[in-house]
Amino acid sequence: MQGRGVQWVFMGTPNAQKRVYAARVAQLLEVPYISMGTLVRQELHPRSSIYIKIANAVNEGKLVPEDIIFGLLSKRLEDACYSGETGFVLDGIPRTRVQAEILDQITDIDLVVNFKSAEDCLIKKHFANEICTHCGEPFDMFNSHSKFLNPYLATGANSCKLHTSMKAKIDKSRLEKLQMYFEQNKLLEDYYGKQNKLLNFFVAGGPGETWRGLLAALRLQKVHAASLSNKLTA
Repeated sequence: MQGRGVQWVFMGTPNAQKRVYAARVAQLLEVPYISMGTLVRQELHPRSSIYIKIANAVNEGKLVPEDIIFGLLSKRLEDACYSGETGFVLDGIPRTRVQAEILDQITDIDLVVNFKSAEDCLIKKHFANEICTHCGEPFDMFNSHSKFLNPYLATGANSCKLHTSMKAKIDKSRLEKLQMYFEQNKLLEDYYGKQNKLLNFFVAGGPGETWRGLLAALRLQKVHAASLSNKLTA
């Protein structure tokens, strides 16, 4: 990756605050943070030539059409090239296997960070999956434990603790949307897994603990330490 910044994608569970961590990683690595949601929202005004198409898709609860999504993304990448920016951390796309394939035609992706959380396991249990795909352990209705050695990398210690209070917060409508999300995300995991670009990151603990875990997973502790040192001596 010499000569340019990293070109990473952050994807995964909607409730993991991945956009926050994606933005922090981008700032740390001094590359642009590109939020697909922000690019789309910037076009939600009557003066935009694609306003009607976006508004119709949003009102119908559908994904914004690929031609619009990738038109906006291509323009953002072109603008970055002209302004001398290098690399990016991309959030909000791809959401489907088709989008992943189109993205590969537009630019090179170095790494895909896939956020997972304990609530993912809860949703899967609701849909009658008997085995947690994260930890390989049978579900317990009140307290399911995994045996991860590393909760951040989804490779081993104590995670997947599920409580009935979480289940009460998830209504049927949200479950249906999340079921669709999990189906699409599984296809993306398979796609990037075959390319050896997928890094599963299990969100555990509070924001501080999650951030430290993410730095470890991405091997950015030294970069972070250097950044803090530079700020202190500035």
